[in-house]
Formats: sequence, structure tokens, C-alpha cells
Amino acid sequence: MQLFYNPDIDQNAATFAFDREESRHIVKVLRKNNGDILHVTNGLGFLFKTEIALASENKCQVRIVSFERFERPKPHLHLAVAPTKMNERYEWFLEKATEIGIAEITPILCDHSERKIIKTERMEKILLSAMKQSNQYFLPRLNEPIAFRAFVSKQYDGLKFIAHCAETDRKSLKSQLQPDTDCTLLIGPEGDFSEKEITLAVEQNFMPVTLGETRLRTETAAIVACHSIVFFNEK
Repeated sequence: MQLFYNPDIDQNAATFAFDREESRHIVKVLRKNNGDILHVTNGLGFLFKTEIALASENKCQVRIVSFERFERPKPHLHLAVAPTKMNERYEWFLEKATEIGIAEITPILCDHSERKIIKTERMEKILLSAMKQSNQYFLPRLNEPIAFRAFVSKQYDGLKFIAHCAETDRKSLKSQLQPDTDCTLLIGPEGDFSEKEITLAVEQNFMPVTLGETRLRTETAAIVACHSIVFFNEK
């Protein structure tokens, strides 16, 4: 099934139109015509079966034939990941985490972060593309970048972890997971979290964990954590 996206539709709509860019892709590139069926999500758990009413490159219009509503997958997985020096690596993480099933992502700015300027517009496009490619109906929430101290000072439901490489008392992430329990997990930059950040996180009840015996890159650690939590909770 090929999945399309439109954020403005809901179960009360009878018809809607794609924007010019998506319309051109549907009509010009995919060569869809009047009467063809398109499957569309709004990223909020809905899957709409639609029929093309007007195959126009400027404004492709469709009518809704039927729809289904899906429950958001549990648990809610929130990764707070420091931006990598190379944008491509962080974008790879965004794509793969979306395919695996992440719910929420926050870029965190840390003491050792080499990249401080974050452009979320491109990140949103990567999340959207990965959602459609993997046939999912929930678009992960991407939060604005935030300083580490501000992030850990907020309240979060469920389990809270900080994964780091410092030689301190750490538990295996796997050993600390609980079924169907929301998780918030911190992943640091290439230089890892500073001692002050680790101390602050522990003071805010984030549990120090390890993701394995080897030292992982930021984006690799994020994917390992994401997959471990999702796999642990598979029914």
C-alpha cells in the first residue's frame, strides 16, 4: 500500500485537495487518474480510503470513501538526543527511529554539543517521509531544541533514563524496562554528557543505564535504545 499524507483532514470531511507539490507527484509522477484509489493518513491515527475526483496537477481533489481509526502504539517512547556534528547522521536516526516506532523526539543541547543551530523544518520532512514509507498512521512529535538543564527539569510520565559512558554505577537498559510503561531516555553528543549533566539528571530521577559493552556513536545509541524498548514491548 502506498500511503499519502494530509494533515488537515478528519473523519468529518467528505472531500479534500492536496497541495500543489503533492498533487503534481500524484498526477504527473505516479500517473494517477480520476477514479483511482489513494490511501491517506493525517498522522493522527487515521487511515482514509479516498477516490480521485479531479486529477489536476495543481490541485488534486479526492472524496473520502471510508476511514479507520487506530490506537496509538504503547508505550510512549520519547528520545531526547543531542544533535550530531554531521547533520546526515542525525537525519539517519530520525528516519530509522520513525520506522521502528518512536513517538516523540527532542533535540537537546549539551555541554559537549558541537552543533547548536538546529533546523527542524528539514527534520519534519524526514519524519513525514519515513512515516509514509513504513505505512504508519502516527507522525512522531518533533519538539524544538532545548537546553539539557531545561529538559531534565520538566516532568515526564513513566520511566526516565540517561545513557552514558562514564565509569559510574549503571544498570543495563534491558534490565530496567517495564512492560507497557512510557519511557523518556537521554542520549548525549559525541563527547558524551558532562559529569555535571549526569549528576543533574540523576538528581532529577533519571536512571543511569548502559546500552551494551561497546562505545556507540550518538545516532547508533539512539537507534539501539529505540529498538530495544520497542522490541521489549512487542506482544
